Amino acid sequence: MDNEFTFIGLKIPRIAIIGGSLLIAWGILAFFMQSSDSRSVTAMIPSFLGMPLFILGLLSEKDISRKHHYIHASMAFSLLMVLGGMRIISIEDPSKLLISSHLILISVGSLFMFAGIKSFRHNRLLREQE
Repeated sequence: MDNEFTFIGLKIPRIAIIGGSLLIAWGILAFFMQSSDSRSVTAMIPSFLGMPLFILGLLSEKDISRKHHYIHASMAFSLLMVLGGMRIISIEDPSKLLISSHLILISVGSLFMFAGIKSFRHNRLLREQE
């Protein structure tokens, strides 16, 4: 068994960086896609949740000794993304932009949680083999 877990060819910190970058970019894009008279900072919520994921991914690549702490914190933010994205069910007459933002939050959060859980299981199996 390989010591370093990869998912779709990427290590978990790199997935956090890519997922965070995607959310940051989407939040900024969603803000500017609104008409100028109705722009709301709430359109940038994906950016606000993507920024911690991005930063924690960078930190986990740089500070190997605390990597597991950063990844656990990233998992907590991913759970918030999924729960926040599922809020779309209770909104009456949502716009296409709102639906898209919620689906991106759910997708990135779910993908990262899936990869993170697989990584945790991989590391536990490594410890048991030693």
